[in-house]
Amino acid sequence: MKTAIVILNWNTEPYLRSLLPLCEQEQKKAGCGIWVVDNGSTDSSLDTLQRDFPWVRLLSFSENLGFTGGYNKALDLILSSGDAPEYVVLLNTDVEFEPGWSLLLEEWMDAHPDCAVCGPVLRALERRGDGTFSRSASFEYAGAAGGFLDRFGFPFCRGRVMSLTCEDKGQYLDSDNEVTWISGACMMVRSSVWRSLGGLDPRFFAHMEEIDFCWRAGLEGWKVCCVPRSIIYHIGGGSLKQDSPFKLMLNFRNSLLMLNKNLPRCCGALKSKFIFAFRYLLDGGAALVYLLGGKKEYCKAVFSAHKQYRSLKDQRPSVNREASSRQGGDCPKPSRRAVLSPVCIVLQKTLRARKVFSYLDALMDKW
Repeated sequence: MKTAIVILNWNTEPYLRSLLPLCEQEQKKAGCGIWVVDNGSTDSSLDTLQRDFPWVRLLSFSENLGFTGGYNKALDLILSSGDAPEYVVLLNTDVEFEPGWSLLLEEWMDAHPDCAVCGPVLRALERRGDGTFSRSASFEYAGAAGGFLDRFGFPFCRGRVMSLTCEDKGQYLDSDNEVTWISGACMMVRSSVWRSLGGLDPRFFAHMEEIDFCWRAGLEGWKVCCVPRSIIYHIGGGSLKQDSPFKLMLNFRNSLLMLNKNLPRCCGALKSKFIFAFRYLLDGGAALVYLLGGKKEYCKAVFSAHKQYRSLKDQRPSVNREASSRQGGDCPKPSRRAVLSPVCIVLQKTLRARKVFSYLDALMDKW
């Protein structure tokens, strides 16, 4: 078995019912293995899996270990088995697809041995009035056509800037495939790189952990790529709703953890301090806006994020440095996309509105 598709589930039984028949088709077409990792669900997920999908390889944990803990524990078990796969795919439960998408990713990895991580284009699943979902031509928020970091470390994507998305018209089919990060909603990773980087940072729990992982891979000299002919349709917010204060806290906190860990190597100590000072000001401004807008829970979430960041920032997990040996030294040359891009995404989105997409496409093609 060359590829293992690993699906982390936490209380999303209805999504599993829709997803797993599609996964069975993918298994027949691509010859991949399918694992479901249940992360301490309290709904009927386990009963459904055991009764209706006995062909699935099931790992069950007694508690919710988060996205990071769940995948780290599961992949430790899968990659230590006798038939460990060459590639692993992290796949959300709230997705749909046509058979063959994983083959396109696998073929890309086979043809590009310098690529550590690749992923598909994400398009949106839009909710109908009756509660069902329809496949859209619009890019989806979580990852669109692959992501970058702006000059202050804010993530953005080809096809998605802040909350704004555009339609996928095939405009990135012939573009440079190399990006800074791929969404964890669907992400194929070379197993050897997963091991050498120590998996996901467990401090993150959930949200932005995939950006951190991809950035670390890039800093070790590996490429991260989007494969635009592979397409996944994604709902988003399957486990945590978009308006969740807890989700907001995770995003603010994990952004700081990611920058604290990776910025010094990316752009040096002095510039890192400047970026951090600027981000602190912006976070304070965001908290004030939430407070004045009557969103006290969001304001509290920002302050909680900073408090937790201060307690977690020095608790870095130990990481195997095997990955650097491929470059012949302890400090390999980072890949060309493992840096901050020259754009200020908040400013450009404010100034250009929907024209920001054409502006960014022209800028990133030259970068």
